[in-house]
Amino acid sequence: MKKVLFILFLFMGISTQAQKTIIIDEPLIVEVSCGECQFGMKGKSCDLAVRIDGKAYFVDGTTIDKHGDAHAKDGFCNAIRKASVTGKVENGRFKATSFTLLKEK
Repeated sequence: MKKVLFILFLFMGISTQAQKTIIIDEPLIVEVSCGECQFGMKGKSCDLAVRIDGKAYFVDGTTIDKHGDAHAKDGFCNAIRKASVTGKVENGRFKATSFTLLKEK
């Protein structure tokens, strides 16, 4: 009986750690910024992140430095901006296939 319960709990733990893939085929407007400076994510340096449905993900496919000076007044380390993106969330990261930073109003 103990073995059955152990296997059951082990299976439940593994299944809750599996992350689902979210696919964004059509351009979606999301918040973008420095994950560490603005979204409170743990990391080693300033890295680009997106926030989708209230959850922040680091970005693969583009970098924080490709979109201007991150430490400028309107840079990602000092401001949360908007971008139009496509791609997918996989393994806890956003894999961008397109990333267009929107102009501020």
